[in-house]
Amino acid sequence: MRTSVFITKIILSLLLFLCLFKMPYGYYQFIRFASLVGFAILAYQANERQNKTEMIIYICLAILFQLLIKISLSREIWNIIDVIVGIFLIASLFIKRIEK
Repeated sequence: MRTSVFITKIILSLLLFLCLFKMPYGYYQFIRFASLVGFAILAYQANERQNKTEMIIYICLAILFQLLIKISLSREIWNIIDVIVGIFLIASLFIKRIEK
């Protein structure tokens, strides 16, 4: 696995887990931007590896966290999404290693 994919997944998962704590509103805006960029990078790299399923997942996550149209969900729902996505990112690091 490329080092950039590994680092991107680790950073995104840590940032998403930090959303569980009470943070200033600017942090959540930053998370939306960082997630959009990070998932777009991961989608591009998945496309380069010809992994269409993974690419579609990352595109959907980029759309979920995008900046233009705010998806209004309660804090509890966003916390659940953040945890699920963070766990998915970390699990994907180990799943790839097992497959090799």
